[in-house]
Amino acid sequence: MIGDTGSVIRVNSIGTHTLLKGPIMPIWTVHGDGKNIEPGQVVAPMERLSWGRTIGLGGQHVVSMFGATFVFPIIMGLNPQLAVMLSGFCTLFFLAVVKGRIPSYLGTSAAFVGGIAAIYAQGGSPAEVTGAIMVSGLVLAAIGVVIHFLGGSLVFKILPPVVTGAVVMLIGFNLAPVVAGTYWPQDQWVALTVMIALIVASVVLRGFLGRVAIFLALLFGYALSWILDRISGPITSYDPGAEAVTEHFRVNWEGVTSAPWFGLPPFSDEATGVVGIHAPSFSLTFIVLVLPGVIALIAENAGHVKAVAEITKTDLDPMMGRALAGDGLATALATSVGGSPTTTYAENIGVMAATRVYSTAAYAAAGVIAMLLGFSPKFGAIISATPGGVLGGITVVLYGIIGLLGAKIWKENGVDFGDPRNLMPVAAGLIIAIGDTSLQITDTFSLSGIALGTIVVIGLYHLCRVIAPKDDAPDDPGTPGDQRKPDRAVADPDGESDPGRVEQLA
Repeated sequence: MIGDTGSVIRVNSIGTHTLLKGPIMPIWTVHGDGKNIEPGQVVAPMERLSWGRTIGLGGQHVVSMFGATFVFPIIMGLNPQLAVMLSGFCTLFFLAVVKGRIPSYLGTSAAFVGGIAAIYAQGGSPAEVTGAIMVSGLVLAAIGVVIHFLGGSLVFKILPPVVTGAVVMLIGFNLAPVVAGTYWPQDQWVALTVMIALIVASVVLRGFLGRVAIFLALLFGYALSWILDRISGPITSYDPGAEAVTEHFRVNWEGVTSAPWFGLPPFSDEATGVVGIHAPSFSLTFIVLVLPGVIALIAENAGHVKAVAEITKTDLDPMMGRALAGDGLATALATSVGGSPTTTYAENIGVMAATRVYSTAAYAAAGVIAMLLGFSPKFGAIISATPGGVLGGITVVLYGIIGLLGAKIWKENGVDFGDPRNLMPVAAGLIIAIGDTSLQITDTFSLSGIALGTIVVIGLYHLCRVIAPKDDAPDDPGTPGDQRKPDRAVADPDGESDPGRVEQLA
């Protein structure tokens, strides 16, 4: 195939019935002299530079994914050290499934945050959270296998852009009460300051710094909280550790000082409230709450594959099923030991565009580096000690981004809301989800919020397509999924302007 700058990219063909065949890990050929990239050339996915340069590029990928990968586990009540370690392992696993053809890092997904918040609101435990997500991962893997054999057009017929956009939007906007009721009140002025800092940084900073704006905002908020503790002393607010309103310092490093430098992530301990490595448990009610997140993961992975295919000028459609199955199995593996769900990260596409290195060997190096970081309990304790006000400022932006990604899907696919077949189901589903409306099915089972809103959107959308009069129903150019446009925003070759850099934090 011909690369975007004219170089030749040789990609072995992948048959539609070879999901589990071939070598476990890819074998990379050295690009040129292994040191330099000639003008007009790129390093293809199955190529690499020297191992020293490849490891350095892997480090850049780790920094790019870092902010969201450890912020979201904290938000989901899971262990961030374990999440970082497993993100590295899952990235290596994903590369094996896709035979090294799709350069991707699997960081923590926010697609399930809304469902997880609902689980905790109903008295659920971290074990029930990971159990529900594990089932969702297996469902996604099964969908990937079906798509691998039947083709990607099937999923887009069932979940066209009008539906996927609505589900992504309702997942994000359903989280607004979590910010308002949990994080923001812990330290409102720090939350406001961090929110402004994050927005300014994401707009003003360019290139690599712009892609790690979340990480920079977190560092800024952490430092600001420590300075305020020294200047103004403790605050009186809700303390998640004590689960009550107490007087406490914003930054509490008691757990950091006692944590060892090297070791496995901690095991969960209900007596002390520590969340770490644990076995999942399963509840049908909670599984239903998080299943809509699978739809968001399908949209994310499909968009990622399309974006990579666009910037490398490579036909990756035959790999769509592999990508979905790989992400689903990775999520199931991670949550089987108490980790966080995973997804492919758009932030890392920006790193590739800036460096012209699309080598999956760099992602393999990133996976190994992340796993090594995960072997430091002190590192994990520092992450876990992030002040609540800092999380408040970050989540108010991130949750909004998740919601607006739904509008982005609609816009890119030309969804027509002048068509009542699109307008009416989406309108009803969004209000049900955002308002957390519930429907009591039996004395012990009910549907509410995201789950109920998703069912309404999908079910009524397809019902409306069936019952609408055929002679006067307007065409909807955004319905056919096989006409979805790849995201070109992340493919900026100079890496300086990257408006798509936060598109797949979810």
